[in-house]
Amino acid sequence: MSPTPPSAPRRPHPIARHGETRVDDWYWLRSDDRDDPEVLALLAAENDFVAASLAHTDGLQDALFQEMKARIKETDLSVPFRKDGRWFYSRTEEGQQYPILCRTDLEPPPDLPDGEAMPGEQVLLDLNDLAGDSDYFALGAYDLAPGQDLLLYSTDRDGSERYTMRIRDLRTGHDLDDVIPETTYGSAWAGDATVFYVRPDATMRPFQVWRHEVGTSAAGDVLVFEDLDERFFVGVGLSLTEAWVHITAGSKLTSEELLIPASDPLAAPILVQPREQGVEYDVTHAPSPVDGDRFVILTNADDAVNFKLMTTTVLQPGRGHWEELVPHRPEVKLEGVSAFAGHLVRYERREGVRRIVVMPYVAGTDHELGMPEEVYDTGAATNAEFQTTTLRFVYTSLVTPGTVYDEDLDTGERTLLKRTEVLGGHEPGDYETGRLWATAADGTQVPISYVHRAGLARDGDAPCLLYGYGSYEASIDPSFSTLRLSLLDRGFVFAIAHVRGGGEMGRPWYDDGKLLHKRNTFGDFVACARHLVAEGWTTPGKLAVRGGSAGGLLVGAVVNLAPDAFAAAVAEVPFVDALNTILDPSLPLTVMEWEEWGNPVESAEVYAYMKSYAPYENVEGGRPYPAILATAGLNDPRVSYWEPAKWVARLRAVGVDPARLLLKTEMGAGHMGPSGRYDAWKDEAFVYAWIIDTLGAPEEPLPPELA
Repeated sequence: MSPTPPSAPRRPHPIARHGETRVDDWYWLRSDDRDDPEVLALLAAENDFVAASLAHTDGLQDALFQEMKARIKETDLSVPFRKDGRWFYSRTEEGQQYPILCRTDLEPPPDLPDGEAMPGEQVLLDLNDLAGDSDYFALGAYDLAPGQDLLLYSTDRDGSERYTMRIRDLRTGHDLDDVIPETTYGSAWAGDATVFYVRPDATMRPFQVWRHEVGTSAAGDVLVFEDLDERFFVGVGLSLTEAWVHITAGSKLTSEELLIPASDPLAAPILVQPREQGVEYDVTHAPSPVDGDRFVILTNADDAVNFKLMTTTVLQPGRGHWEELVPHRPEVKLEGVSAFAGHLVRYERREGVRRIVVMPYVAGTDHELGMPEEVYDTGAATNAEFQTTTLRFVYTSLVTPGTVYDEDLDTGERTLLKRTEVLGGHEPGDYETGRLWATAADGTQVPISYVHRAGLARDGDAPCLLYGYGSYEASIDPSFSTLRLSLLDRGFVFAIAHVRGGGEMGRPWYDDGKLLHKRNTFGDFVACARHLVAEGWTTPGKLAVRGGSAGGLLVGAVVNLAPDAFAAAVAEVPFVDALNTILDPSLPLTVMEWEEWGNPVESAEVYAYMKSYAPYENVEGGRPYPAILATAGLNDPRVSYWEPAKWVARLRAVGVDPARLLLKTEMGAGHMGPSGRYDAWKDEAFVYAWIIDTLGAPEEPLPPELA
């Protein structure tokens, strides 16, 4: 007997805007305090329905989890990094959910131990002890004072992303009496006695920077900076030189930065350049033996769409004194920069792939670091010292596990420090990876990264998982996943659609997938799906799609747009009630989001355009919807749980088969899902089992000759 799905009753709620009235039958599912008994009962019933509906996959879920766990070195050690004569690292222990954060005065041996305590180890924070029996736990700040005796850290125990900050005396191992509640991301030390931190407003927007003196009550903390413009997020950090505290304020389109000398934390902040709509800039302290004490500034000023690099003296930071260091290049997106005593390092993106370029101050020419594959991901690792000639970076691809290197910036000598070990053996040559190009409706070429077992026949018979995001200029770069091997070894193709709205192809790629161009994101994704089918990689009946948050909006939109193109859709914490959310300034983050989606409150054009694609608004009966698995986090401050709950209720109401429509809510977590590593692996095993079961894919790994 099939389980009976929960039923969310209709309770019509009229919403009037721009001369029309829409009726939202499930508006009542919104409970801002997350404590409505009827809503909680419904979510619990949905979870029970999921468990009953997928009980036949319990064995598969466990098999997948055991596979995943067997490939991962549970007791392991990160590569230690050096900071002022000490070495810092994290390690994990078998059976423990969270890392243990440590340091030692002794230089690590050439061959790192397998996770055991290193000689001279001091445990700074054992996150397992801090988590205790909490269902959810996340570390926010982890910030060591310059003298290395005090450690600032913050914790979140419910997924709300509201952190409580504390200071630990590392000489005793005990926390001081300082407790600072209601903080968010961002912190900076100024010497060993002063801390700067950030507080959010009622909508979870970081909007204030405060100053705290060690050993005093938080009630006496001083407000240093406040931004009342609801489009702007505020942050704070310390330069690598430890000379400047940076206060940042940024919207989607505009930024501003203020500086405080770390040697004089009571000084008034120095404004670098007043904000100007549409102009972004980011300041890095980069004193050099050639140019003296200076800043380098990454900016899109003067129509530098893909950004350029400027320089100016510390005494004259304003835009009128900026001089060009690296010009704007239409074909290259300049994404970031690191400054060391003798070199600048640029992080760039060209042809959809990330690059690292070294700029010596004194001798030599700019040079790009060579990488062994054509389709990969790379970026800076932890580089904690300014006075160094070594760059630590990470490298990965869809077939190459995460690898940490040190590059001598003077000689170009490269040292392999560690490659993530896959227990049981992993040979990159057993898999094939590459890039495809799909043609969108307007002729745009959209890149697709893919991976599968070597020798896969392109006969349309392979199951495929297509992933996408496509918002906020976020780039979904091709990286390795140990967990994903469980799909690849069952004959799956895994592909990433690098659709417009992301940042893979530069700022214009992002601009072409936002505001009144947002539908390009969805059209690109459908084009990628159809390309995979047309080229013999899979068939619609074996194609699953997946996306989370704004990627969940993508999934929700494309199953309305082309429901027959997919057999299964995973929408994780999906932003599917986009129109109603962006119409409500009282909700977290809404006002800032207007620069991403448009402002439907004031603009009838934006309202109509968002209404044309918002997944919840466009659910219709009679469509051949794929099977859908939606997830939510009760305490999610970014995408409220009621968005997927309302979406599922409306899909059920138009006649979608209840057995093919599931809503799973984490009742003690937020946007990021389960926090412990074992819980996260189990969650991934659950999703994989649902995909395998829905597509009718092999439940057992295939023999190598058939995979």
